[in-house]
Amino acid sequence: MPDRIDLLQGTLDLLILRTLQLGPAHGHAIAKHIQRTSEEVLQVETGSLYPALHRLEAQGWIHASWAVSDKGKRARYYRLTPAGKKQLAAQQSRWQQWSRAMALVLNPQSGGSS
Repeated sequence: MPDRIDLLQGTLDLLILRTLQLGPAHGHAIAKHIQRTSEEVLQVETGSLYPALHRLEAQGWIHASWAVSDKGKRARYYRLTPAGKKQLAAQQSRWQQWSRAMALVLNPQSGGSS
């Protein structure tokens, strides 16, 4: 699909951490939240989502536990840990710096040096 945007390495981790800042969620809910809040631009495939969740859990940034979903099915719910909150803050700061730098390069002010 040509309109899809491939996520930069590490961006998915940031999106997952940011989503879990809102509270515990299972994998499908995390993917749907990212899709919905990005106005359907970002679509996280399960083949990317679950390896990322396992990686974040191994880093100690999220914790997983089994619970029953609102649809009555057993699901693995993920929540942000204190270390994950610190990591989220650091990643958000780096992303904002990178985003600002890209905006400066892509939209230079007229009359500036070149």
